[in-house]
Amino acid sequence: MKRRTFCLGATLALLASPLRTIAAPVKATLYKNPQCTCCEGYAAYLRQNGFEVDVKPTNDLAEISQNAGVPSDYQGCHTTFIDGYVVDGHVPVEVIQKLLSERPAIAGITLPGMPQGSPGMTGTKSGPFVIYAVTKDGKAPTVYATV
Repeated sequence: MKRRTFCLGATLALLASPLRTIAAPVKATLYKNPQCTCCEGYAAYLRQNGFEVDVKPTNDLAEISQNAGVPSDYQGCHTTFIDGYVVDGHVPVEVIQKLLSERPAIAGITLPGMPQGSPGMTGTKSGPFVIYAVTKDGKAPTVYATV
């Protein structure tokens, strides 16, 4: 095969193939209690699902969550900021993806407590996880998703 024919064929093959766009990882900043290990598991879970996670230990977690609009009764184990939203607790990635694609006018979402079997937590899931939408205006959280 002549060099010119090969180059022309390779160029045509490249142009005919579908172009794939490589999405940049979504950046996330996760605030956690310095002694908490399950938060590291959640950060690893996010990384496995395409997020670029910066973990920041803090002793002011409750204040960070409260300032982000998460009432104390709805706070999770850690607080993550992703693309302008707060994600509090062990929220499954499919719910985060839903949030980022829908872009609702809320402060963010939360999975209160530390439910067994949730991403980053040990144990077996014993029931559905109820994820709540939170606002910064003090309105009561509402159900955003159940998984």
